[in-house]
Amino acid sequence: MASAEEAKVFVKTLCRRKKFAKATHNTWAVLLPDGPVKNDDGESGAGMVILRMLEREGLEGHIIVVTRWFGGIKLGGDRFRRVQDAVRVYLDQA
Repeated sequence: MASAEEAKVFVKTLCRRKKFAKATHNTWAVLLPDGPVKNDDGESGAGMVILRMLEREGLEGHIIVVTRWFGGIKLGGDRFRRVQDAVRVYLDQA
């Protein structure tokens, strides 16, 4: 990713896919030379969790989207641990 606009287009394109369009949340973040960009998509604070992890790794230009579907059980604070787990899987492979 090189710009905030490119990141937004990427997420918009992703959300055109049926699977992601039906998701409850598509939370994302990316570190760019001009500064960080994030979107919680209704999952308050989740974008910041992704962003902080990217900052700790110093990983610029990588957009991470964490998609979540509501499965009938409210996760409460555990939702942030699940976001961290998903981001960690990406970071471990990057």
